[in-house]
Amino acid sequence: MDLESKIELVEKGVLEIVTLEELKEKIKNQDMTAYIGYEPSGKIHLGHAITVQKMLDLQKAGFKIKILLADLHAYLNDKGSLEEIKEISKYNIRCFRALGLSDETEFILGSSFQTQVEYTYKVYESAINTTLARSRRSMAQITRESKDHKVAEVIYPLMQVVDMIFLDVDLAVGGMEQRKIHMLARENLPKMGFPAPVCIHTPLLHGTDGSDKMSSSKNNFIAIDDSPEEITEKVKKSFCPPGQVDGNPVLEIAEHFIFPKYSSMIIERSSKFGGDLELKQEQILDLYGKGNLHPLDLKNSVSKYLIKIFEPVREYLN
Repeated sequence: MDLESKIELVEKGVLEIVTLEELKEKIKNQDMTAYIGYEPSGKIHLGHAITVQKMLDLQKAGFKIKILLADLHAYLNDKGSLEEIKEISKYNIRCFRALGLSDETEFILGSSFQTQVEYTYKVYESAINTTLARSRRSMAQITRESKDHKVAEVIYPLMQVVDMIFLDVDLAVGGMEQRKIHMLARENLPKMGFPAPVCIHTPLLHGTDGSDKMSSSKNNFIAIDDSPEEITEKVKKSFCPPGQVDGNPVLEIAEHFIFPKYSSMIIERSSKFGGDLELKQEQILDLYGKGNLHPLDLKNSVSKYLIKIFEPVREYLN
């Protein structure tokens, strides 16, 4: 794969690359490591799957992939006891394997290095370089649901910055809620004598209830190992107002999971409502936006495709 093809693959479906020129230089150097961190805190859902798809693209482009199972971060974020979080980590790794990450993918538990003396000193050094306001601001999107903010919230981003040193990464991946922490890393790491990472940000998938983010804690998610019946029921109940295109989770699911695999979708309809339609993505958006495609017809079709797409995942996990 040539440089242009690799860049095209990495750029596909992302909202932002900071910066593209730095990415090109990393790829030219051949020896490249990309990482993403996940809090082990529940079911792996479609929101996670968007970022995993990008890690798969990076793997195809020649990057070594490291997945951080951030157990201490999850603990700081009040996601359970360390014992509970470690058990969830095992399930999470199986899910990531089921989504297609190769045997070469390295899965790393945060607590395996985050309690080292050298790591602690680097967190202190990062703390000296970071104002309290800057640290709190970097966590604003991650902890916006919190009513009683804790000191742990300002430790969390400092650790995430230092993680990039100990994991020896060239590129950090995350949803847009990670952007401010990534920018903190780009500011602080050069001050500490380390290169700034290239940062890639993927879209956030709206929750099935229409809220800003799909989340296991909000129970507004579709898990990658949900049964066909569960998928059908969850999509059927999803927020999908007639004529609304923006912020519509059902249309987003089609965009991120169906159309990357299929050039068009079959919308099955009764003959009395005009019969079946075969539509490309832009046609679906146009028809739906004009109110010429019924939400239930859209939901039924999206459910069927989603069930088919995640069938190998269910088989792997079961």
